[in-house]
Parts: sequence; C-alpha cells; structure tokens
Amino acid sequence: MHIAIAGNIGAGKTSLTELLAKHYGWEAHFEDVIDNPYLDDFYTHMERWSFNLQIYFLKSRFQQLLKIKNGKKTIVQDRTIYEDAHIFAPNLKAMGLMNQRDFKNYQELFELMESLIQGPDLLIYLRSSIPNLVNKIHKRGRDYENSISIDYLSRLNERYEAWSSTYDKGKIVIIDVDNLDFVENQDDLNSIIAKIDEVV
Repeated sequence: MHIAIAGNIGAGKTSLTELLAKHYGWEAHFEDVIDNPYLDDFYTHMERWSFNLQIYFLKSRFQQLLKIKNGKKTIVQDRTIYEDAHIFAPNLKAMGLMNQRDFKNYQELFELMESLIQGPDLLIYLRSSIPNLVNKIHKRGRDYENSISIDYLSRLNERYEAWSSTYDKGKIVIIDVDNLDFVENQDDLNSIIAKIDEVV
C-alpha cells in the first residue's frame, strides 16, 4: 500500500510520516529538503530559481514513486507529486515567479510522468490555518524558511483547499491540525490513527 501525507509548509507532514511509520511499521519516504541544492537560492530569489526547484522536486518525487511501484512494502510518503503540479508550480506562475514558457514545459513533463504512475491508496491532508503554520515554521527554525511570507502561505492554503475538495486519485482523509499536537500528545495521534484505521 501507498499512503501519502499532504499539506502546506509547516502543517506537520514530516512528523506525522515518522510517527505513522513507527506505529504501523511502514517504510517512510521523505521530501528531499536536506540535500536539495535549490531551496536556499529559491527563497532568496524566487523568480530566478522557481523552475529549477520545481523540476528538482518533480524528479525527486517521480523517483520515489517508481520505487514505491516496484516495491513490496507499505510506504508512507511525505508530500505528493500532485502537490507540486497542482499547487506549488501554478502558484509560482500566478505570482509572476515562473514564466509561461517554463510553466508549460513543467506541466508537460508532469503529464508525461503522471501517465506512468498511480495515485496513493490513501491521501491524508493536514489542513491548517496560517497562524498555526507560521508558528510551526518559526518553531522548527530552518534558516531558508525565514523569508516565507504570509501572502505566499495564504495563496498555497487556498490552492490546497481547492485541490483537496476535488481530489479523485483515491481515498482521502482530511485532518484539521490547528487544535492537535500529535507529536507531544498521544491521544491526538491516536485520533488520527483511528481515522486511518477506518479507511485502510
């Protein structure tokens, strides 16, 4: 099985991926932020590096999906290829940070990749308010995230809501994380596990 966790920057995807992998004995696949050669540059100069960053993420997640497809283990994945294509890249184009030529090239590459992959068996969408995201981002203290604007997060949140409301690749569970602390509070984690158990 393939379980994927979706959500805006700071929603808690990585933490939940780790916790679910530990609880169920699943294999975790994480977003490549540590070795990503474009992230620092992107947050310093978004317009210059947006296409490079999105192509890197697309390549990285496509590699993950090919491994998942050919593997036998149940996988829990931190962020999906669909979020790149339906949320992050279109948002960069709408903000004038990716030009039409690059966006068209990106879209066509994604469509080619999409023809070779399947959606996850279950998508878990972590819904969060902007104040909660900002709090979590500041708390984890990644230098390159210091320049993320509230406007940027808000635009992403709007796209996440629109995308999740029409998601049709498989089962979806939506979890409002504003009043949950599933890292520190076992009851909160158990409530998420119970929702997963209902549909898995």
